[in-house]
Amino acid sequence: MTINEHVEEFHGLPVTDFREAVEKGELPAAGATAWRIGLDWDDEQEFAELWQKFLDTVEPERVAALVLGRWFQEEPESLSGALPLILAAAGRLPALRALFLGDITFEECEISWIQMCDITPVFAAFPRLEELVVRGAAADYEDQDRLGLKPVRHEKLKALRFESGGLPSSVVRAVGGCDFPALERLELWLGVDNYGGDWTMDDLAPFLSGAKLPALTHLGLQDSVFQDQIAALVARAPVVPRLAGLSLSMGAFTDEGAAALLEGQPLTHLKTLDLHHHYLTEGMQQRLRDALPGVAVDLSGAEDPGDNWRYVAISE
Repeated sequence: MTINEHVEEFHGLPVTDFREAVEKGELPAAGATAWRIGLDWDDEQEFAELWQKFLDTVEPERVAALVLGRWFQEEPESLSGALPLILAAAGRLPALRALFLGDITFEECEISWIQMCDITPVFAAFPRLEELVVRGAAADYEDQDRLGLKPVRHEKLKALRFESGGLPSSVVRAVGGCDFPALERLELWLGVDNYGGDWTMDDLAPFLSGAKLPALTHLGLQDSVFQDQIAALVARAPVVPRLAGLSLSMGAFTDEGAAALLEGQPLTHLKTLDLHHHYLTEGMQQRLRDALPGVAVDLSGAEDPGDNWRYVAISE
């Protein structure tokens, strides 16, 4: 997963940029694509104008997936201005099943500068939502709006991913306090403290127990300098035996964390183990392959295990 390009597929659908489609005069069927709505650098219109044009041009009642790009033209602005427009149109979007908030590349805005807001109302506005991706949390600066969430219950959500360079502890705890009986896939890019990631190991307990996530089959606790400590917790976590996929990628994962996994509970039942962007020695990489012959282990993106400065894949 990278943030240097816009997503080309979302919720199993190809992504169509609404502005480009209008300019070309080639509009696909409303329900056959994931619509990307976002401003460009040289746009003179405001997001509200673009959003209204989208609602007036396509058949919104058939739209299944939305990808929200830049809602600001130049300097980052809070999502609190654009999100209410989307929520207000919920009644016109009865078929919406997937929403991506913040498909913004690092060239458009560093992930730590994407200003979010409280996204809790999304769950009430779209009770049939099945997939939600949120990129950005905003670093802990006084002039930035940070990501917010309150514990909720949602019956239909199957996939949830938070992408950030530093996920606030309040958000991690709120996710842990949610009731998601249908959630199958959960991924948290935890990030680092310098960019707002003030979560603690204790905050991860609800995900490791899986008590409120009865349908969970894929868990990602990623992008942390503490991947070894997380791996030690995962090695004995009650949720692991029912997982098909586990991701501890994008962080400072070393031989210490890998040894903890190998010495813990069996992982041979997994279909996938994602460890990309790691600091494993070649010997430990081979040990993992040998111990998990039936598991698709992603060991791409190897960094120098002798490097004393170990960084995560996504921070600023």
